[in-house]
Amino acid sequence: METGTGTAVGMGVRALPASPNWYSSRCSDASSDGRLFGRARGRRDLGVRELIGHTDRISGFAFCHCPGQSSLCASSSDDGSVKIWDSGTLSPVLEYSLHQNPISALHWSPLVKDLIVSGDEKGVIVCYWHNRSDSQQFFPEPRTVFCLTCSPHHENLVAIGYKDGMVVIIDISRKREVVHRLRGHEDEIHCLAWCPVPGEERLPAWQDELQEECKVPNGELTQDTASKKGCYLASGSKDQTIRIWSCTRGRSVMTLKLPPTKRRGGAVDPAVKERIWLTVHWPAGHPTEIVSSGFGGELLLWNLTQPGKRKWTLLGSSEGQNHSRIVFNLSFVKHQDRELLFSISMDRDVKCWDLSTLDCSWTMPSLGGFVYSLAFSPVDTGCLAIGVGDSMIRVWNTLSVNNIYDVKTFWQSIKSKVTALSWHPTKEGSLAFGTDDGKVGIFDTFAKNKPPQISSTYHKKTVYTLAWGPPTPPLISGEESEQPSVTLYSCAGEGIVFQHNPWKLNGEANDINKVIRDTNSIKHKLPARTEVSWKPDGKLLALGNEDGSIEIFQAPNLKLLCTIQQHHKLINAIRWHHEHGTQPELSYLIASGSINATIYVHNLKNVVENSSENPLTITDPFRTLAGHTAKITSLSWSPHHEGRLVSACYDGTAQVWDVMKEEPLCNYRGHQGRLLSVQWSPVDSDCVYTGADDFSVHKWHISKQEHTRPPQGKKSIELEKKRSIQPKVKAKKKKKPAGKSPGKQDANDTMNGDDSMKEMLLEENGVSDHEGEKEAQEAELADKVSVTGNNRIILVPSFPDCSPSVTQKAAPVKKESPKERPTPDASLKKRKPRSILPFSTLMDHRSKEEMHQDCLRLAACLKTKDNNEDVSPDLKDCIHLGLFTDRDSLHKMIDMEGKHHLENGHAELFQQLMLWKGDMKGVLQAAAERGELTDQLVAMSPMVGYQAWVWTVEAFAKQLCFQEQYVKAASHLLSIHKVYEAIELLKVNNFYREAIVMAKARLRPEDPVLKDLYTSWAALLEKDGHYAMAAKCYLGASSPYDAVKVLSKKGDVTSLKTAAELALISGEEELSATLSLRCAQDLLLSRNWVGAQEVLQQHKTLFGQRLVFCLNELLCRCLSERNPCERKSPVPPCYHSWELNREASFFDMVTEVWQNVLGMDTTEQATSAQEQLRRIEHPPSTSNTHPKQVLFHISHDLALAALSCHLGTWDEAVKSILGAVTRSFDAGNFTLMQELCSIVLPEGCDDLRDKLDSTNSQSMDACRSLEGFMAYRLLYDLWWNPPKDCLGLDSRTDCGCQVLLSEEMAALQNTQRDIAEVQETLAEMIRQHQQQRNNLQENTDGNTQGSNLEQSSETESDKPCSDNEAKQPVTLPELTKQLLKAKQKLAEFPDNLKVFPFPDVLECCLVLLHLGSQCPPELQEEALALLRKHGDAAVHKKAGRSFLT
Repeated sequence: METGTGTAVGMGVRALPASPNWYSSRCSDASSDGRLFGRARGRRDLGVRELIGHTDRISGFAFCHCPGQSSLCASSSDDGSVKIWDSGTLSPVLEYSLHQNPISALHWSPLVKDLIVSGDEKGVIVCYWHNRSDSQQFFPEPRTVFCLTCSPHHENLVAIGYKDGMVVIIDISRKREVVHRLRGHEDEIHCLAWCPVPGEERLPAWQDELQEECKVPNGELTQDTASKKGCYLASGSKDQTIRIWSCTRGRSVMTLKLPPTKRRGGAVDPAVKERIWLTVHWPAGHPTEIVSSGFGGELLLWNLTQPGKRKWTLLGSSEGQNHSRIVFNLSFVKHQDRELLFSISMDRDVKCWDLSTLDCSWTMPSLGGFVYSLAFSPVDTGCLAIGVGDSMIRVWNTLSVNNIYDVKTFWQSIKSKVTALSWHPTKEGSLAFGTDDGKVGIFDTFAKNKPPQISSTYHKKTVYTLAWGPPTPPLISGEESEQPSVTLYSCAGEGIVFQHNPWKLNGEANDINKVIRDTNSIKHKLPARTEVSWKPDGKLLALGNEDGSIEIFQAPNLKLLCTIQQHHKLINAIRWHHEHGTQPELSYLIASGSINATIYVHNLKNVVENSSENPLTITDPFRTLAGHTAKITSLSWSPHHEGRLVSACYDGTAQVWDVMKEEPLCNYRGHQGRLLSVQWSPVDSDCVYTGADDFSVHKWHISKQEHTRPPQGKKSIELEKKRSIQPKVKAKKKKKPAGKSPGKQDANDTMNGDDSMKEMLLEENGVSDHEGEKEAQEAELADKVSVTGNNRIILVPSFPDCSPSVTQKAAPVKKESPKERPTPDASLKKRKPRSILPFSTLMDHRSKEEMHQDCLRLAACLKTKDNNEDVSPDLKDCIHLGLFTDRDSLHKMIDMEGKHHLENGHAELFQQLMLWKGDMKGVLQAAAERGELTDQLVAMSPMVGYQAWVWTVEAFAKQLCFQEQYVKAASHLLSIHKVYEAIELLKVNNFYREAIVMAKARLRPEDPVLKDLYTSWAALLEKDGHYAMAAKCYLGASSPYDAVKVLSKKGDVTSLKTAAELALISGEEELSATLSLRCAQDLLLSRNWVGAQEVLQQHKTLFGQRLVFCLNELLCRCLSERNPCERKSPVPPCYHSWELNREASFFDMVTEVWQNVLGMDTTEQATSAQEQLRRIEHPPSTSNTHPKQVLFHISHDLALAALSCHLGTWDEAVKSILGAVTRSFDAGNFTLMQELCSIVLPEGCDDLRDKLDSTNSQSMDACRSLEGFMAYRLLYDLWWNPPKDCLGLDSRTDCGCQVLLSEEMAALQNTQRDIAEVQETLAEMIRQHQQQRNNLQENTDGNTQGSNLEQSSETESDKPCSDNEAKQPVTLPELTKQLLKAKQKLAEFPDNLKVFPFPDVLECCLVLLHLGSQCPPELQEEALALLRKHGDAAVHKKAGRSFLT
């Protein structure tokens, strides 16, 4: 059974599954053949295979134990349905919904193979025979059913346990009778178990309780059950007792009291008050032994024949074998002559016990919450830490051989969801954690049961990320011996990053924003931080922000190097590439993911090596990984590869990417929910671990996945989750009568930085509330349900009268008003005012005889008072006579009258009486305690004194706050001159507008409270998307920079344009220029060149960009005129109405427009613009680059060329023209390259070559490369558009193609190909060698269970070796020798050949040969000679693809 628990969710997948449900009488069961063990968890788990179908919480689960049907099982749900499943095919067999209420108990009859019995919370019992689709209903008691079980000896007997402690045995045959009502338990019945052996032979040690109780049998004997053979029944109850019942006599024959055992190996906070659960199990073949649960997770074996009080033995001989929390269910199975018992507990472990040795055979951990974080230890390889929403941390030794689920659990001092984890980079066993309530701490995972160190500095909101990094100021101010080598950085929902000293966690943590402000002299508001990540070498820090930007800082003083403006939404994940690869430049790669679904990778090598004084802004990514359809939650680089990344996403999948090729490699879809965390295995290059909100961690293999890319289209996981939690939310609303708190909770969550994290935490809270706080809710219901129900009954008839539409319709009907209205109106007019002294008035309207007696008593009382004697004791019974005696008696009468008013709900009359009495202070205190203060009482409170008045106003303000009348409460606080408190009250409850009015009217203009109000309101408006209003708030707070930033956050054209103008007015010229450029680029995408020029012309620093945009417009006009059909767009272009000189060359035409329209009159202007454009570098174009972006980058190159031509620097011009041509070539757009050459150089390169300095070898080489591409363009045109007259190549084309047949370039390109081929072969050999080492390691360390995997892995590893023996050199030295020889050959070529690109010579030779008769014979012979000398079949095949496809 140990190997049969199931470790596979799919092919090659191991999982830590979700934990079973709690507080259910039967939420787990084992199949009769011992192969499967199932348990309920929202949906159904079998091992870790799932049966999915229920939409509400599952309340019961049972296998069929009849022969031949061991694969069938049944489950019940709170929605009143029962499903029957085939566990072999994981498919539903049938479903029925005969209950009208939530089902609370379920059992499959062990004797009747198709009978399923279920009971619900209202006491209805349903028997269903699924083979004949027949059912019967019973209603033995109007009580809540807690458990039920069918007899294993009599097919018609069913025992039922109720919430109030009663046990009932019913006969479900045609008699339909109650056999026994067994009374004795005082609280709810948790479990019932029949004795496995029939008969009730009297054992000598069994105490007959007939003498202790009554001589009358317990229960009603409704039929003659004195059968020859009865059966015993055991019951476990919340009253801490187990009772053994006789079914023939209908009474209890033995009572077992739970012993106060000491918990061994337990781990429970003593402050947590647990709910006891007493489950019992009667093992098959053991009629004298019962297994039960204990107080704190122990299991007890009771020997019913043992004399004395101690009849129990504790299961689990060694420490730590027992559960640490209460046990809910026990399931028995006989497997391979072993008697095994399964137990599930609140500690979320499933344990298997061997009843022969009473020891725990194995333990399977499970998870009770979302898996928010995964972290592999960098020191203890294979040690995986898991942060779970059930307030516990699991540390999984994934390399354990003997126990595949070697998991340690850490829970001390957490008390909240674990949302972030990070291992110390060098100290073994040191694990940092962050929680939902803002706590940061460090566990020593080697210290058993040792509480963690907790930082004294708490975050205000959820901790998102933890990272270890080098110390920054002020921690580096002291000596090195006095400071740690690394410190802990934490980032949380309030947008702050703290630096914690691990040596002094009780000290105050440092906000690194202070260091950033001081180092970089920043005065504006810093963005809210959402992610922190240190480069592995500790030199660079990346901070992700709420506005989507990523800032890169240099250690140790956190100097800002650059800002990445790529994402426009909240950053969720940032990861640096590892540093142990063969390509050091890859260590500068940084991957980032945000709420939108695209992953961007940036290369910061140039930024770090060429750092400038002013920070740079990066807007172009190095690589873009697109394919996910929802927000990115986690990223992880492969430690075994270079440039390989895995991402976790809300679309429910994990994706492996080849970053350098921008290609998806593998997609994992095994989870049933949204992915929250991912980690690449540090020991297995083919293995990845993922955690999700389906309460599970999966280990899966990349090579065994069938999908390569994420699913496209709208994935419905989020909608399914919302539907699945809707019933829970409704149930919670019913149980909580106060409907205000959920609204407040939602409002607070939307104010938080990350809505997605809060959304996950709220969903998970719904689950934990349902389980952990069930007892508290039930206790509250007893007091609140009746009140709520009465209120609903009373208020229902009044709803129509409150409706405005009904009132409007009823008002004009004159005939109905005399019938309906006069009765209440007349009664109100006739009713006299309520007497303020009703008791005294009533007593004075009695009979004449009683009035005479009052006169006599009053006279006697007054007489004794005149004689200075005590009041007659008879007057104490006549309090109403105090009206006619002394003041003390009057006070007694007033007190009694006041008590009468309070009991009848007339507090205002009581208050008037106390005012008459002069006890106004008491009235105020009593009204404040009951929350019944009124404006009238507050107005009268000054008569008591100034202090009493102030106290009353404060109490009234608190009362108004409870009633949600915050504005009125603030006004009352103003009346006692508490201005700051009134403003704070309005601010806390989001009445910012009223708070600002109050502050501006009552405070000094320079008071910091006013600025804080503006900024706080702006932050709230910004989160809600009201950017324009937020900008006005920032302007009101004298923070124009922040106003500009928030206006530009939306990113549309109008917002960017307004933000740029605002920045220009505020003096932020650099920021205004940046925003104007962004706006112009957006206008360019919509083909609005007129609007782009209007935006750019406001800034002199963007004059160079104006030239680029102007040239781009002219280039697009030329391209559209040459091919009007191919360049149609749904958006009509908006061109300038410039007069163009069509007869001049393209560059002359552009220069003329620059001079006439843009005012480029002087050489200094042209030189300045050229310097501006040279400082801008665009990344190389690839086939994935957008065509409009390629065209804009080409316009930038051509603008530099035009400026060089205008200034007479032809050497620079030819390089710029070559850059534009090669950019279109690299983008794979040969048509664009052809059109570009025709427009820029219509007559070829001869005229350009004549203007070059022949002594400048670099410019001549660039010109030769440009001639090569021009010839390549002609060859391209000839191949696809052959001449109709078949004359072939003319003389000019002949000369052009002659340039392509360069012997030197062919040899150089052939050498470069050889080097690349050897390098690829060498990398493949290294990869195969590493794979063989891994397979060998697995073979030596594996156990007998993995023998089949071992054989399969050997056969798989042999295949590539046999294939590569014929193709690749056998030895590594020979490969190294080839590589060295090729590099020496490459070094022999002159450097001028390697600088500029050149078309593939062999490809051009192939084309010339394919042209046949159109090509002159001498060119064909030369091409054939080059192919024979430098080509082979592989090169021919690769080169031919460009022209053949």
